[in-house]
Amino acid sequence: MESRRTAVILPGRSYGAYVPQLFFPMLAAQRRGAEVRALDWKRLEELDTIKLDKIARWVSTQVAPVLKDCDPASTVVIGKSLGSYAAPLVARYGLPAIWVTPVLISQDVVDGIKDCAAPRLIVGGSADPVWDADQAFQLSDRVVEIPDADHGLMVDDLARSAAGLGKLATGAEHFLDSIGWTTS
Repeated sequence: MESRRTAVILPGRSYGAYVPQLFFPMLAAQRRGAEVRALDWKRLEELDTIKLDKIARWVSTQVAPVLKDCDPASTVVIGKSLGSYAAPLVARYGLPAIWVTPVLISQDVVDGIKDCAAPRLIVGGSADPVWDADQAFQLSDRVVEIPDADHGLMVDDLARSAAGLGKLATGAEHFLDSIGWTTS
């Protein structure tokens, strides 16, 4: 019996799972029959007291219970920013992932994405201080870079920002199709 498709949403620090940067990839997964499991960070105030080199461990302790029963054949992770610190754990479970504005200046995040044998899409903005386009293209052959976009994938013009989110949505749809998650 085939497992039900599941999209695990790992939000950024400042907003929940339903920001446009996560909503469009999540909707693409839902339209392909996925059930959504959106993580809500617990004890977020602890982050202010945690040293930078311990963030990946803190994130993993919260994400591990969500991923432990996931089937790699029917699960995709969609993570933004803080959620990208779960990349080492996602790699351990061998799950495909869509990383939106991953923290590519963190070696934990880079190593986690690099160590994962499963397919991945990496999305970021060229004006994001935690984005490294060269690194992104070394980590995956599926990269969407939005020119002049910041960490929220926004630019100075709202219409151009919406167009950038459209590129994210299209990239997510193509990625999901490429891993066999086509619409029926």
